[in-house]
Amino acid sequence: MNWDRRVAVVLPAYNEEPRISFVLQGVLSSNIPDEVIVVCDGCTDGTATIARRFSGVAVLELEANCGKAAAMMKAVQSSQADIFLFLDADLLGLRSQHVRDLLEPVLAGEVGMTIGIFHGGRFWSDLGHKISPNLSGQRAMTREFISGLDHAETLGMGVEIALNQMANRAGIVVRRVTMVGVSNFHKEAKLGLLRGLGARARMYREVGRSWLKHRGGWHIRHR
Repeated sequence: MNWDRRVAVVLPAYNEEPRISFVLQGVLSSNIPDEVIVVCDGCTDGTATIARRFSGVAVLELEANCGKAAAMMKAVQSSQADIFLFLDADLLGLRSQHVRDLLEPVLAGEVGMTIGIFHGGRFWSDLGHKISPNLSGQRAMTREFISGLDHAETLGMGVEIALNQMANRAGIVVRRVTMVGVSNFHKEAKLGLLRGLGARARMYREVGRSWLKHRGGWHIRHR
């Protein structure tokens, strides 16, 4: 294990005030990251305030909502880390072992990227990952790999499709990591039925646009 490599955990977040503390507690309890970065992507609530209550957490506040991919790249540009772990800011059940399991194969040089798959959490979260595991946002990867992501400002929630295609083209080794007991809050639960459905529709549009642009990015070769 190459513990000399600097690790940053990044949480792109949009209005996750009631939820982000649970994720930060799991991240910080692992004692692995050298940096923890919360990117408030045009937040209009107290997400940044909550994040700043945690010692050692850096907060980047973007004035406008730029989208998930752009928020991720803002964190990469602000950091000197060698390895990045990206986590959704609305996770339930994240524990220190999940953080270690995602990071250790990359730190050991065994793989270029890991993808976290929910299992044994909420039914709908588990089902979503059974149907589309390659759309998971829980990913660890090298700086060299993520730095190759182009046109982040246009990708939004389609960033995972782009990362999958990048991995396929580069032939990097990717490993799925089961995250037992982890799930996330659905948009309808966070925003209410109508606003949540609207947000879900926007997410599907961004994923669809990314798929059309990055053909072959839906599937990924796991080893």
